[in-house]
Amino acid sequence: MVNILGNFNRAALLGATLLVLTILILDGNAIDGTWFNAFLRFFHALVGVLWIGLLYYFNFVQIPTMPKVPAELKPAVTKYIAPEALFWFRWSALATLVIGLAIAGAPPQLYLVEALTFQEGFRNIGFGMWLGIIMAANVWMFIWPAQKIALGMVDSTPEAKAAAAKKAMLFSRTNFVLSFPMLYCMVTRGVLG
Repeated sequence: MVNILGNFNRAALLGATLLVLTILILDGNAIDGTWFNAFLRFFHALVGVLWIGLLYYFNFVQIPTMPKVPAELKPAVTKYIAPEALFWFRWSALATLVIGLAIAGAPPQLYLVEALTFQEGFRNIGFGMWLGIIMAANVWMFIWPAQKIALGMVDSTPEAKAAAAKKAMLFSRTNFVLSFPMLYCMVTRGVLG
């Protein structure tokens, strides 16, 4: 078991295998368009958990802890952990957004326009969608470009690195704040409209 769970790729493969078995056992007779939509919803939730989980990791753990890390240990975070976390962070943000819009815009739902224009019955999901769009835009347009500078992935001065780190933190905090109403709207979508 250590050979499987001790290796990320093997553990991920095991999880995917269990997912396929679960689908075949529980829904094997109903693999059609409705099932595909349900699977998209599952995948949307999966990448959304990754995105928001990393957002919370940055805001609950990394940002508050970095000032306490001794200078000689900071490169371990800035050169190895942060770039990897930011890779998954930005791509899970994009995947969450694209899959969410696809779910809303594809049959049998077809509620994308109604949600984005806050029509009756779609206000919660519409508000959540707009918050998600803003948050994903923040990731790609502000956080990631600033982090590349702050982490030294592009040449810049120490002053530019410090300014970029502050900018990335402020936009990350903005997304942190927006995540609360966004998650509320997504969770209450089917219950409250």
